[in-house]
Amino acid sequence: MPTIRIDGVEYEMEAGKNLLESCLSLGLDLPYFCWHPAMGSVGACRQCAVVQYLTDEDEQSGRGRIVMGCMTPVTDGAIFSLDGDRAKGFRESVVESLMLNHPHDCPVCAEGGECHLQDMTVMVGHRDRVYRGQKNTHRNQYLGPLINHEMNRCITCYRCTRYYKDYAGGTDLAALASHDHVYFGRHQEGVLESEFAGNLVEVCPTGVFTDKTLVNDYTRKWDLQSAPSVCTGCAVGCNTIPGERYGRLKRVHNRFNAEVNGYFLCDRGRFGANFVNNDERLESPGLRNQTGSYDPVDHHHALQVMAEACSGARVAGIGSPRASVEANYLLRNLVGEDNFSPGFNDGEHKLVNLALELQQASSAVTPDIRSIESADVILILGEDLTNTAPRLALALRQSVRNKAFEMAADLRLESWQDAAVRNLAQDQLSPLFIAATGSTRLADVAEENITLAPQNIARLGAAVAASISGHTGEDLEPEIAGHVEAISTALRAAKRPLIISGTSCGNAEVMQTAADVAEALCQSGQQTMLTLTVPEANSLGQAMLAGPDSPCLGKLAADGNFDVLVILENDLYHRAPEPEVERLLAAADTVIVLDGLDNRTTSAASLVLPAASFAETEGTLVSLEGRAQRHYPVFAPKGERRPAWVWLLACSKELGLSTAADLHHFDDITRDCAANIADLAGITGAAPDHHFRNAGVKIPRQPHRYSGRTAMRADISVHEPKQPVDEESPLAFTMEGLNRSQPGSLLPFVWAPGWNSNQSLHRFQSEVGGPLRGGTAGMRLLGPGQAKESGPRENPPAFSPTQGQWQLVPRYRIFGSEELSALSLGVAELCEDGYIEIRADDALGLEVGEGDGLNLNDGLATLEVKINNSIAAGCIGYAAGHSGTANLTPGENISLQKAQGWKRRRPQLIGSDRSTEIGSGND
Repeated sequence: MPTIRIDGVEYEMEAGKNLLESCLSLGLDLPYFCWHPAMGSVGACRQCAVVQYLTDEDEQSGRGRIVMGCMTPVTDGAIFSLDGDRAKGFRESVVESLMLNHPHDCPVCAEGGECHLQDMTVMVGHRDRVYRGQKNTHRNQYLGPLINHEMNRCITCYRCTRYYKDYAGGTDLAALASHDHVYFGRHQEGVLESEFAGNLVEVCPTGVFTDKTLVNDYTRKWDLQSAPSVCTGCAVGCNTIPGERYGRLKRVHNRFNAEVNGYFLCDRGRFGANFVNNDERLESPGLRNQTGSYDPVDHHHALQVMAEACSGARVAGIGSPRASVEANYLLRNLVGEDNFSPGFNDGEHKLVNLALELQQASSAVTPDIRSIESADVILILGEDLTNTAPRLALALRQSVRNKAFEMAADLRLESWQDAAVRNLAQDQLSPLFIAATGSTRLADVAEENITLAPQNIARLGAAVAASISGHTGEDLEPEIAGHVEAISTALRAAKRPLIISGTSCGNAEVMQTAADVAEALCQSGQQTMLTLTVPEANSLGQAMLAGPDSPCLGKLAADGNFDVLVILENDLYHRAPEPEVERLLAAADTVIVLDGLDNRTTSAASLVLPAASFAETEGTLVSLEGRAQRHYPVFAPKGERRPAWVWLLACSKELGLSTAADLHHFDDITRDCAANIADLAGITGAAPDHHFRNAGVKIPRQPHRYSGRTAMRADISVHEPKQPVDEESPLAFTMEGLNRSQPGSLLPFVWAPGWNSNQSLHRFQSEVGGPLRGGTAGMRLLGPGQAKESGPRENPPAFSPTQGQWQLVPRYRIFGSEELSALSLGVAELCEDGYIEIRADDALGLEVGEGDGLNLNDGLATLEVKINNSIAAGCIGYAAGHSGTANLTPGENISLQKAQGWKRRRPQLIGSDRSTEIGSGND
């Protein structure tokens, strides 16, 4: 390891790092703006200046040169000065020049108190304004309902465009103009197109890009109560830090996890949690009366009614893949293993259990996010990852750059030299092959984009597996055969191949052939990775808990062998066809629903119990990579709301169930579940139990600068009330405690002296960009399995379009396909009504155009037409999860007729509340 000297002190550094990164890893304060640990160095801001000396004599005489820390590699024997007058003076002059046009509006800036610019200005000692000239001013742009734009605060660090264009692949944000008139924005104002635009809020070191939903319901960072949590928007399991004030969820920030989400979130995860504040949330239990309306009752009476209904009756339970493992486990114990449905519809049930089975049996590794970013050849079968597992899509945008890094290594160019590596590689990317039912958002970085019907995607996968194994398959259709050799050749030559598939295609054979490709590569001796996506935050946990033999919704409805039906956090009308749901609900004399928001299922219940949201309760979720992770309440539920596990445990005790006799705390449920469910045996390792103390004290949810606890209740009393006591976790609802050196799963916020912004994260890491000092949050439950010996699998039959029939294929959207995020402010403005995508030639034959309506199967659904020529021939795509599509089933063949009396909608204008109808479909 090279040894360098900084201000007279010698340090051992890791080879291959730059000086800025190394100094920060050592805990030395060296200011910077343009550098970011995930994006490398470009030397744009000149803020990390240090003095470098060639010899000891030069250091003594002060004869050194100014160099930029982020652009200077660590070499053995190098001598630097951070604290010398020349270095300090240069850095102060840089800040002064950057601040010439800054409005100095900290008191009204949404970034105030967590601003990296504030921290760096104080760090370099710049205090006095000398410039007296007129400042440049800019017009701010409308960038959509999620991001607020205040261009006058810009210091031209270029972080925003480097992240948005180079890292996330966005094309509609750029640096415009030149010199001191540089403008960072769009050519024309409008909604930012990237699904990862929200990261600008944390990437920007000033207040140029801020969280608009927070700005509209503002609270300073130091007044936010926070807790470690897990995103519930999809199955990736990104770690988050929700912030609360006045009993409202104010914002969500990224919580660093080196193996799950790194420094970034998708926009669904960042902005989609606002459903917690939705006006439709349930505040008290409701009991249906004889007139059909609901009478509010207190929780004692509601619990008594529930226990009486379940006593001596035949009880069935429907769990939920968006509820915690513990809540589902208690429901399973309450109704019995044979009467518990995990809450999947028929198709989901088969596909999610298959995903678990394939990963448990595969010799391939289920990769974490860093392993995905290291892949040198990727094959995606049937998935549009940007819309189904967004954070994985962002990781793939980094993996295709591995060819550039290999080229740079050949020239001994360090990977952190971002501009140099990009100039060297130009457009050369590592191979990414995508076979999907239509265009995907990763098409711009893919070597081949192949559009096929689901059955033919499976045939392609089977042919690739056969080719890698050396087997000769059957003659394939030209649209498939032309791609097999290129994909097989690239995969065979790969050092770290990655195969990705999942449930969203709605076809089990696609997933099976993806696993076959991975297994064929493993058998050839390659270190292969296999990722299979599943729909929801705890889908894999439900499969582990219930198993493949548990009844799906369709089977439960068909049997109807129960008197009481208990439904846990699951709007069945959003999940299954309406006739099936109606039949299921009608089979029960009493329907009891535990949920946080009012919906069609709660409206059909005999008794409704208000369940606390993820932000108000703890729980364990199992991600798509089989990682069990714990989320904690950021604030205590108000009124009669209770965590679902509290309702279910209380009811079990009221009924005298032996399974609940020894369960008193949340951790008892986790341990009991781990002891009784083999696949979930490791979940107790996801986080410490509630007895954990950090140096003898709890971990505070409130930062030490938290203010105004008395003022918050000034209209009620001038006395500060006692803070709620959390008996179920190591966290406290106070500012008293110690937020340092605890396990990584218990990090509620980041703050360090002199580093008030999220850039203080490096103070909590083992090294910059490395894992947290307390360890990586979560516990992996899946590892490489032992594949069974088998010969070549028979190819799936080819897809043959039927005249006058089209096959339904689901098309997911990051905004609208997921149930709860679509109810969040901001996100709701970006959600569309249900629609179908159809090829132009099919539309011409049906005499419809863009914006017209089509009737599916004589009344199954009526949806708006969108023309998309990338959809596979013989197929139509439908907006899965959107309004009007619940009755549609992937893979079903349907007929289409032009909808009569359909009215086109006027295109929505920027800033308008709703689109309005004009004309008819015949216009």
